Amino acid sequence: MKKMQKRLATTCVFFSLVFLVCSIFTISSSSFASTGKTLDNLQAAYDGESNANAKYLAFAAKADEEGYGEVASLFRAAAKAEQIHMASHAKVIQEMGAVPIAKIKEAQVLTTKENLQAAIEGETYEKTMMYPEFISAALDEENDAALSSFTFAMEAEAGHAAMYTEALVNLDTLKGSAAKDYFVCTVCGLTVANIDFEDCPSCGISKDEYIKVS
Repeated sequence: MKKMQKRLATTCVFFSLVFLVCSIFTISSSSFASTGKTLDNLQAAYDGESNANAKYLAFAAKADEEGYGEVASLFRAAAKAEQIHMASHAKVIQEMGAVPIAKIKEAQVLTTKENLQAAIEGETYEKTMMYPEFISAALDEENDAALSSFTFAMEAEAGHAAMYTEALVNLDTLKGSAAKDYFVCTVCGLTVANIDFEDCPSCGISKDEYIKVS
């Protein structure tokens, strides 16, 4: 009888340990699956937007120095949009239990023409490659918050690329230009030269949520 009780106790302990190990593995696996690739992508996007913000502010200072006031305003407006994207990505990162990390690199500042070309390349990469890839991963992992943050950023970057391209094409005529007003959505970062709508075309927020940057 005593042997049977001892064997039963040993069996119970064994299965308890097995259950504990399985539970730990399940929790760990679940935690990993809930973050997966998307958390890494959010960190990469946060770092990228942080550096873009710093770079565009440096480009704006150079444009002012060279007498391209309107281009300087455009760079400052885009910098503000990147700041909004930074905050959006950071919020999702924190909701996922992590800390946003960015390593700001010193911007390579050349002539305004070259700075516009560099900005176009950067925005084009983000709108055609980086963000579509990040959006795909967020969809696979069913992370709606990250999906929204990535999508808003991608749409704003597409607008920046178009405005930078227009500025580059017309750069000769912009020499000696004064500062110009641009408007940036405080929710999604969409940047426009004129507000001819009631609600943001990207996120649907009221036009009253836009701020002026010049």
